[in-house]
Amino acid sequence: MSKQSNVKIMLPYAVEQALRELGDCIRIARKRRKESLMSFAERTQVSIPTLRKLEAGDPAVSIAAYATALWLIGRVHLLPEIANPATDENALLLQLRTIRKAGKR
Repeated sequence: MSKQSNVKIMLPYAVEQALRELGDCIRIARKRRKESLMSFAERTQVSIPTLRKLEAGDPAVSIAAYATALWLIGRVHLLPEIANPATDENALLLQLRTIRKAGKR
């Protein structure tokens, strides 16, 4: 018996909403391209039920499936920007605080 993930149970609301929006955007992109669930699922290399879950923003769907769907709609190039350290404002602020504290010593 496999261990059930706590991801769905402990998911922050903001994350849940973001995944729903991502899934909805992928669904809209698929429909705008006039692709059926079956065709898009085959090209994403997932089952139709998994594609439905992906389009609903289910956090249990693998990031690889989301990434492949983004690739199919020409948006996978945006993935690295999500966690780009050069634009991580919180980390940059923490780094500045550390430098300032060290300078005061």
